[in-house]
Amino acid sequence: MPRSTICRAAFSVSTLLVVALAATASAQTTTTKAPVYTAGKLTPTQQVAREIYKEIVEINTSVTTGNITNGALAMAKRFRAAGIPDSDIFVGGPRPEKHNVVARVRGKNPAGRKAVLLLAHLDVVEALKEDWSPEFDPFKFTEKDGYYYARGVADDKAMASIFVANLLRMKSDGYVPDRDIIVALTADEESGPFNGVDWLVQNHRNLVDAAIVINEGGDGTLRDGKPVANYIELAQKITTNYTLHVTNRGGHSSVPRADNAITSLADALAKVGRYRFPTQVSDVTRAFFAQTARVEAPAMALAMRALVANPKDKAALATLAAEPEYNTVLRTTCVATMLSGGHATNALPQLAEANVNCRIYPTETAESVRAQLERAIADTTVRVLIKSQRPSSPAAAMSPEIISAVTRATNEVFGDIPVIPTMLAGATDSRFFRTIGVDAYGVSGLFMDPTTDARAHGRDERMRIQSYFEGQEFLYRLTKLLATNPTPVP
Repeated sequence: MPRSTICRAAFSVSTLLVVALAATASAQTTTTKAPVYTAGKLTPTQQVAREIYKEIVEINTSVTTGNITNGALAMAKRFRAAGIPDSDIFVGGPRPEKHNVVARVRGKNPAGRKAVLLLAHLDVVEALKEDWSPEFDPFKFTEKDGYYYARGVADDKAMASIFVANLLRMKSDGYVPDRDIIVALTADEESGPFNGVDWLVQNHRNLVDAAIVINEGGDGTLRDGKPVANYIELAQKITTNYTLHVTNRGGHSSVPRADNAITSLADALAKVGRYRFPTQVSDVTRAFFAQTARVEAPAMALAMRALVANPKDKAALATLAAEPEYNTVLRTTCVATMLSGGHATNALPQLAEANVNCRIYPTETAESVRAQLERAIADTTVRVLIKSQRPSSPAAAMSPEIISAVTRATNEVFGDIPVIPTMLAGATDSRFFRTIGVDAYGVSGLFMDPTTDARAHGRDERMRIQSYFEGQEFLYRLTKLLATNPTPVP
């Protein structure tokens, strides 16, 4: 899941809890940030994390041409070396080259509480060396100017390596949690056909049976190198693809007619590009904008506050919608992504098709969006077909347990910055757990500047070194807080 698809809004969460979250953060006394990282001076636990990070980055686990099992086996070896018994390590998956690895640290379980599951995917999007800058190889772990470069350093091998390193740190320290801690590193999250989490849930649910899942999907935001907000993802839009399909009897290109499949398709795509789905502003979205206004630039903050005061404020909506990130918060979005048509250079096209990728607001359905597209196109020669859709999943509950733990870990590592719920325009494997009633949260503590560092799936993917080690400390503290019975309240 590319981190650039994160949309900072919440959905289907109690407004009172969201407001309480903001109040909790603002009411806390000033916290001194923990000194976490000094450039060029890694602690022993940081050095272990870097070694693991480098190892799995340099194993080609590309979703179509790589071997994910090699990554799973390498991490299983790390778990065994740390003293986790074979009975608590599982390697397996839907295909020989697409295995997951699951490891469990046993807790005291005084109240029989279910485990905390730390989830990350090992697979990465394809990368070609010739597509990257000459100084970088996508499958060589490279350090330069305060960043680590390689495919997967952001999505999602940072979290995968951190989870492994932190589990090893706990074992080395002799730490015994109150409840079990599970690490699951999985296959085919990146739209592969053999999703590892789905396979585990369907075939080995006991291995990933947990009360809380911590996964990717929520990052922190840097501004001028300083952390301004930490985000926790709890809901996702519904990914649906539509085919715009136009057929025609064709003919010789020397005798053109008004009815032309490619022309009709082009007109339809232009209409889809201009169409704006209705704005949706819920009580929770208003609460989100009220919080985000605290850390936004003045003009955008003014628009957010105006929207909170009046969700029908046209000027405020126009300002927010002009920013793509916030536009996706306000409505369903659809965009053309693929195009094909015609069969010969000297023939009228008999078939023209385009793929339109939509990210549907959780209150809408694939069929209702299809109907809106038909009305926007207003051409009966253009058929709008639902090509593929992912099932919707409920939002994770914002319980006091998760609120207190994330807020406390954030304040201890990054200082007094807000923790803000988010909704993804993309999708992560959290949806498989939410569908079966397990609360899954996207929160990483990995901070990035969205204007320069949002490179997942693209050229010269990178991770800020300081952010990596601060994220390691954040996730270590968060895991221990969640594994404590009961979770301490700040």
